[in-house]
Amino acid sequence: MGKRTKDSKIKDNKGPGGHPDHQELIPRLRRAQGQVDAVARMIYERQYCPSIIQQLRAATAALKALEATVLKTHLGHCVRDAMKSKSEAEAEKKINELITLFKRGNE
Repeated sequence: MGKRTKDSKIKDNKGPGGHPDHQELIPRLRRAQGQVDAVARMIYERQYCPSIIQQLRAATAALKALEATVLKTHLGHCVRDAMKSKSEAEAEKKINELITLFKRGNE
C-alpha cells in the first residue's frame, strides 16, 4: 500500500499502467529467495530433516507475509478505486478476481 504520511493519509504509489508500485518489497523477496536457496543447499548437503523443515517454514512464512502485503495494497488501491469508480462492471470484475484468487489459494 502507499506510504503513510504525517497526517496518516495513504500516499498514492501507482506506477505505469496505474498499478501500485511494489518495488519496496524486492528486498523482502530476495530474503525469501535466499531462504529457498538455503533449503536447496541443505538438501544437497543432506542436512538433518527437521533443520530443512524449519528453513522451509521460514521461507513459506516470508512469502505469505509478502502475499499479505500485496493483497493489502490491491484492496487499498485497485479494489477501492473500482468501487469508487461507480462502474458496476469494474466493481464486479474486481470482486470476481478476488473470489478466483481466494479459490486458487485454497486448492
